[in-house]
Amino acid sequence: MKKLQILGTGCPKCQKLTENAEAAAKELGLEYELEKVKDINEIMKFGVMMTPALAVDGEVKVSGKVPEIDEIKKYLS
Repeated sequence: MKKLQILGTGCPKCQKLTENAEAAAKELGLEYELEKVKDINEIMKFGVMMTPALAVDGEVKVSGKVPEIDEIKKYLS
């Protein structure tokens, strides 16, 4: 099971990243757990300076932008 973490305070971009990440995981047929990390101190522990960010299994894959679904699929496979 993949652990997807959305790092961000809940802004519209964070919500869009959540939607795209869920869509990518579903299209790949993955079992996943989605966690939203909104605490700024927790986000900083990942070394992220710009949100939103996507972490897969604890590793930050992208930050500061909202990648398209196809791009997220690459991070998940």
